Amino acid sequence: MNSLKLKIPPLILVVIFAAIMWVLSFYLIVEILPQSLNIILTTLILLIGVAISLAGVFSFKQSKTTVNPTKPEETSSLVTSGVYKFTRNPMYVGFLLFLVSFAVYLSSLASLIISIFFVLYMNKFQIKPEEEMLSTLFGKEFDIYKQKVRRWL
Repeated sequence: MNSLKLKIPPLILVVIFAAIMWVLSFYLIVEILPQSLNIILTTLILLIGVAISLAGVFSFKQSKTTVNPTKPEETSSLVTSGVYKFTRNPMYVGFLLFLVSFAVYLSSLASLIISIFFVLYMNKFQIKPEEEMLSTLFGKEFDIYKQKVRRWL
């Protein structure tokens, strides 16, 4: 299982998980909300997710560090400002919100549950290896940051 660490780019994972959600939605449809409210909620969650992800990318670009999630060893600086004051992984939070908005759009409780598996996968195979590398690169500075700011929200 260690062979999956940092191997699949998170954006590809979002596509894979969204495809699984889409397939499940054909078999397990549960209309939770009226259509008009569904579209509004889907759009709102999606826009919040996009804003959080873009804020993370912007902060990385401002700090002139890599946004490549498969090569955390190329990180040149520890970003702790902007959206990184609230979450250590804003891009992943944004991806999760995209999946949640897609589940709402699909009106599928099963699809919503799949987003939990996205979090579990990301924690084990993406975030933990990234954090190990950041700890190696930035030591105590990263440890202090980890104590102050949550992994997700």
